[in-house]
Amino acid sequence: MNVRMHVPNLLARAGTVSVLALVTISGTTVVPGTAPDAGAASVSARALRIAASKKGSPYQYGAQGPHRFDCSGLTLYSFKHAGRMLPRSAAAQYHRTRRVRASARRSGDLVFFHSRRGVYHVGIYAGSGRIWHAPKTGAVVRLERIWSHAVSYGRVR
Repeated sequence: MNVRMHVPNLLARAGTVSVLALVTISGTTVVPGTAPDAGAASVSARALRIAASKKGSPYQYGAQGPHRFDCSGLTLYSFKHAGRMLPRSAAAQYHRTRRVRASARRSGDLVFFHSRRGVYHVGIYAGSGRIWHAPKTGAVVRLERIWSHAVSYGRVR
């Protein structure tokens, strides 16, 4: 049955909760304002999986993959292959994303590390206070706990 053709009849006979359940089951988004967030979440989830798939890749300053990365190179590569373009540097990525409070952060958001001189590092939030990132020379892409309180979160649009 094509749910879209029957939605007006269903709306007339069903309550809001029932209609939202039907819309959710059908996979059709009718609720205004939810489609962009759902799309962004899907891109962020893909980017997170891509970053995780690079586990063990060596750090190299200025590298953007596919086998070596620096911090912003990993985020750029991950989001590019998930369907979103980001600028090259961590600071430029910071300015391109929408700020999110720590309490509203979700997996796939970018985590920016700050010093007095500005943004110096970026990773992809993996949940439970951890990020995927390319940390420094001599290290590899890895999952690690966020070690600083001087961070902010950004959502890729």
